[in-house]
Amino acid sequence: MSESRIGKEFYDSSDYFEGGTEHLTDLDSPFQRYRVEKVLELYTPGPEERVLDLGCGWGTFCFALAPRVREIVGVDFSEKSIELCRKRLATQELDNVSFVCADARDTGLDAGSFDAVLSADLMEHLYPDDSEAVIAECYRLLKPGGVVALWTPHRGHILEILKNHDLVLKRDVSHVDYKSMARLKRMLTDAGFTVERAYYAESHIPGLRALERALQGVVPWLRRRIAVLGRKPGPGGAASEAG
Repeated sequence: MSESRIGKEFYDSSDYFEGGTEHLTDLDSPFQRYRVEKVLELYTPGPEERVLDLGCGWGTFCFALAPRVREIVGVDFSEKSIELCRKRLATQELDNVSFVCADARDTGLDAGSFDAVLSADLMEHLYPDDSEAVIAECYRLLKPGGVVALWTPHRGHILEILKNHDLVLKRDVSHVDYKSMARLKRMLTDAGFTVERAYYAESHIPGLRALERALQGVVPWLRRRIAVLGRKPGPGGAASEAG
């Protein structure tokens, strides 16, 4: 008998967004600053770009990128997520940020209307049969030459191993399907993207970060995050430098 699937009810009815630890809910926490910094190393949108934050969660990237881009739209299928983001938005003077409650597989947004799609810490929450549909939706939403930036935990990292065995750290039951780098690259190419960058990134923990930088090339359990950048063929996108 298969396990029950975790759906939007889990995120809307549980304390996922409001009962988490401070490093998740505080957009200025070291962890959230680390996420923004590292994802922007993968891809930095330009000032004239229209950006989609797919699986926006607490709205971290929307609020961080608002001063840097023409417009940014946050999408999440959790009504609670969007409610919290809109409440935060109401306290700030930002006219280029909006939030939409929609399914990442079929957002209902206009085709070819975005220069970039950022998807940080979403892929591990998607079941296998949903993942390809989400990548296809990213392709549909992007202008020719647009990019999709994927950022997700590496299952083989020591912290993920400990969490998944409930050792020291608690397992995150919403991480239903970790993707390997090879699988992410394959999904992108199957959808029509060209993969421009793919690498492992270190964690935000100072001592561990130094060790990861030195040894992650040869020690798989020191590879904290997977970063992959895909580009939709066509004019309009400047080529990114390899990482």
